[in-house]
Amino acid sequence: MSVFANFILIESVNASGNTTTQRTLHNYSPGAVINWQGKNYEYLSFIYQGAAKNRSGDNMEAGLVMSSNPVSLERAREAVQQNWRVTVWTCLQNDGGAWKALTQEIWLAASMVYDVTTVEVLLSSAIDAVGAVTPSRVLTQADVGRLPTTGNVQAR
Repeated sequence: MSVFANFILIESVNASGNTTTQRTLHNYSPGAVINWQGKNYEYLSFIYQGAAKNRSGDNMEAGLVMSSNPVSLERAREAVQQNWRVTVWTCLQNDGGAWKALTQEIWLAASMVYDVTTVEVLLSSAIDAVGAVTPSRVLTQADVGRLPTTGNVQAR
């Protein structure tokens, strides 16, 4: 029999690019700690809603849904405020053997919504087409040669 599970590595990244592990979680077996890829993953009851394009089509999003309680609310708030990096593996286990990673996705904790029953952390692509900051460059005559003095460019 094959079973699926999600393993989640939540990390903070400082300005130098160094990472610090904040949480390691799985959703396979209540109360179990699973050692996978050299880290111990603790159980948390959550649903991972995989990648989908957002409504405007300019970014990919996913979601982590869990029950609403003071602990999950605080952890979700902290992840969003600190803009933590979230790596999610969807894994398969055949007949009690080793876990095999089927997919790996890397996200940023972007926002959260909650009500009395659930908390959802919205995960956003680290590469956002709209919010991307790219260095601007001004083309000068030294870069490209003689430039037209008007917007009227004609091919000859």
